[in-house]
Amino acid sequence: MTQTGAPHPAVPTIENPARRTVIKSGAGVLAALGLMQFTPVARANEPASLPDYVAWKRQQDLILHGSETIETQRGAIRSGVVTPSRTLFVRNNLPAPDASITEDPDAWEVQVEGVNDPRTLNVAELKRMGATSVATVLQCSGNGRAFFPHGASGTQWSVGAAGCVVWTGVPLKNVIEELGGPVEGARFVTGTGGEEIPEGLDPKDIVVERSVPIEVLETAILAWEMNDEPLDLAHGGPLRLVIPGYYGVNNIKYVKQVALTKEETEARIQTSGYRVRDVGVSGDTDQPSMWEMNVKSWVTSPLDTTHEGRNLIYGVAFGGTKAIDKVEVSVDNGQTWQDAELIGPDLGPYAWRPFVFTTELGAGEHRIVSRATDVEGNTQPRERIDNERGYGHNGWEDHGVTVSAS
Repeated sequence: MTQTGAPHPAVPTIENPARRTVIKSGAGVLAALGLMQFTPVARANEPASLPDYVAWKRQQDLILHGSETIETQRGAIRSGVVTPSRTLFVRNNLPAPDASITEDPDAWEVQVEGVNDPRTLNVAELKRMGATSVATVLQCSGNGRAFFPHGASGTQWSVGAAGCVVWTGVPLKNVIEELGGPVEGARFVTGTGGEEIPEGLDPKDIVVERSVPIEVLETAILAWEMNDEPLDLAHGGPLRLVIPGYYGVNNIKYVKQVALTKEETEARIQTSGYRVRDVGVSGDTDQPSMWEMNVKSWVTSPLDTTHEGRNLIYGVAFGGTKAIDKVEVSVDNGQTWQDAELIGPDLGPYAWRPFVFTTELGAGEHRIVSRATDVEGNTQPRERIDNERGYGHNGWEDHGVTVSAS
């Protein structure tokens, strides 16, 4: 439910032969905050292949929108609690740094500001300050953008710009306490990514830097592992700022600075980017920012055809910063609803809950939809909330599937 700056200008040529960007014009820089999805992954008439930095992933489970935007196939989500790393989607606002930064992950440094004893710490030092693990849904703000009829610019994600992963790292609160606590008046946690900024350009126009309310100190971590493995380059390694329950853009990759600040950053990605606004309206600081995720669910199986008779309908549901209370399923496009069963272990309020619903399907077509309700009573609405950039879509009707039984 948010939008980024003005409509994108024409995209300049972007070359990335060694994971570095050559941006041909200032207009291209302003477009880069969300336009890297247009970087081609194959020449015309050639089969698309995974870029080198994600070549280890399982390609048959993925949809390649571009070199920096790779979606998980809806059916590949299945009914698992944790999304395998090889299947997890990829979304970069800028090309990843050189892979050499992950060769010695303990040497990566992050500068901590806005505390009474500001310091630069490496990952090895962070590992001595404590450790925790948290399961969270990682979701792009534009997940579901493909369903918006006005043709919102950006990657046309369906449901696969999301996954549930387990992060391991140090609680950010521990780090702040070790460094003397926040400075007086701090109201935001501001994270800055370590992507390369082309020379001669205003860093504020392109830097990946986001501010979120300081209350996230209670849950945020600096993560060096994902799914029990060292954090890889594609997902922000060697170190990532993780804000459970918040949209992916706030989970800063290659984090090189964390600052407790009195005001939000003036970076373009914050001031006009990722803002919820009406169609045709430019982004501005007085509009809601893409922070906490809303309640959402969708069906993962079956998707198009199935057998007549008894069927198990699978899907996933999550509530952002709130736990899921229940999921309902309808096989007649919302005319009647029945409760589904939540399955698998409960990994906490920020993780998703797979669900299953047993039903009899007669021969013919069935429109199968799901709607989730969180523990505070927030329920998915039927319809999307139209907005310029196609953000925050959780309407259940668009997310349904039409299945033919025979």
